[in-house]
Amino acid sequence: MKNALLMDFTVDKDQNKIHVKRTFDAPLNKVWAAWTDSKLLDQWWAPKPWKAVTKSMEFQEGGYWLYAMVGPEGEKEWARTDYKQITPYQKFSAQDGFCDEQGTVNTSLPRSLWTNAFTEADNTTKVTIEISYDKLEDLESILQFGFQEGFTIALQELDVFLVKEK
Repeated sequence: MKNALLMDFTVDKDQNKIHVKRTFDAPLNKVWAAWTDSKLLDQWWAPKPWKAVTKSMEFQEGGYWLYAMVGPEGEKEWARTDYKQITPYQKFSAQDGFCDEQGTVNTSLPRSLWTNAFTEADNTTKVTIEISYDKLEDLESILQFGFQEGFTIALQELDVFLVKEK
């Protein structure tokens, strides 16, 4: 694994957005699969000691991923990702939010729109992520919840996963 891989996390409070750029030492097909296959997502998505457990996933436009983040004491935080647009091996967008075990979205908690773009160069893959929120309060509450720290750890887990897959 290269130690100098790009990681950039910026918050744009004027536009209610988070921008993440992250480079992985792996080819595009492996990085794409890690983001779009539930069996692979479950291996890295949650920041340790938490783990992701998929209940169901249909990676297609109009489909969704229903999963729980399971904590070390067995506690579960359910989330649902609804896929909006997918251009294979290039980008996908999805609306994300907290929900119950049946996938009913909790509208009292913030939802976000993710756009993930993938580019390959020299056998590395850069993932550029834009996460948009309806209002500044939603963005700030997610940040207070520890999103930056947790997502950074999860992306480090993806690094470890991709090295094991070589």
